[in-house]
Amino acid sequence: MNNAPHSHQPLVLGIESSCDETGVGIVRGTRLLANTVSSSMEEHVRFGGVIPEIASRAHLDAFVPTLTEALAAADVALDDIDAIAVTSGPGLAGALMVGVCAAKALAVATGKPLYAINHLVAHVGVGLLDTDGAGDPGRPAALPDNLGALLVSGGHTEILRIRSITDDVELLGSTIDDAAGEAYDKVARLLGLGYPGGPAIDKLARTGNPKAIRFPRGLTQPKYMGTAEEPGPHRYDWSFSGLKTAVARCVEQFEAKGEEVPVADIAAAFQEAVVDVITAKAVLACREHGITELLLGGGVAANSRLRQLTEQRCTSAGIRLTVPPLSLCTDNGAMVAALGAQLVMAGTAPSGIGFAPDSSMPVTSVSV
Repeated sequence: MNNAPHSHQPLVLGIESSCDETGVGIVRGTRLLANTVSSSMEEHVRFGGVIPEIASRAHLDAFVPTLTEALAAADVALDDIDAIAVTSGPGLAGALMVGVCAAKALAVATGKPLYAINHLVAHVGVGLLDTDGAGDPGRPAALPDNLGALLVSGGHTEILRIRSITDDVELLGSTIDDAAGEAYDKVARLLGLGYPGGPAIDKLARTGNPKAIRFPRGLTQPKYMGTAEEPGPHRYDWSFSGLKTAVARCVEQFEAKGEEVPVADIAAAFQEAVVDVITAKAVLACREHGITELLLGGGVAANSRLRQLTEQRCTSAGIRLTVPPLSLCTDNGAMVAALGAQLVMAGTAPSGIGFAPDSSMPVTSVSV
């Protein structure tokens, strides 16, 4: 387990267990062969959020069946695999541990090299995948020059500059409190829409008036933004905690007056505030750092208004936007395998089995 395989089109197994999805994916070079996901979402609904202990137990139950299904879908055997890649962070500590232990066990049992990777960077690597088999699986794809990534999920909202997918990822901006997905979940709870909040608010917002209420856009004041020449402390950062509080106060005011709460209008106005500030700051960061290609990833990339406004603003700024298929936006094993394959093809040394999962792994660390 000391040497990376030298195949120009490595067959890589990817394992993802950072939150509530147990994902196993298989790629050959840049060609997607299998992407199998088992979600424990339904087990968390009554709690209004992911319960780490429940998620960890669900990973234990789901891993072997998910692995078996992925191998069957790819029509390969475990012995055929050239390397194994696993999410080592960031994520829920217990959930990560299940996937990491499973990957280590497979690596020891098969003698295959093991790569411990950052699943946030994997969201970018998924953009390299040939998902329809039309491309040449033996020719490593290359990410475009001047590439950025906007990752929007339940746990992360970040804008990145990608000089090299394997060893040079720069964090330009991130949320300083709630991630966008967390804000959706909390506001959905305030509006009585249940969990998960993202799909419920997105659907309801289509029937509401986004201009009915003006909610705040966090960290957009001059003292935070500064100028291009003298950037403020949070020029490319986001904050959604104040927005969540503003929604709560709005609901309270309607209830105090004995008036019916205009749930659809609040949902629409809230969503517009979120996507407005996300897209505005992301495009600003791209323009000021020479980024001309942007990848939108993460679970919230499924949001229709976010996709629409990001496309509009990128087009206006001359930025080419790429959005992976919805099945590859949320956490999955295929993206882990995709990044693992890139590391193998770049000649990166395997991680071995001495590493520990890191729940707060920084995005600038592509692998361990």
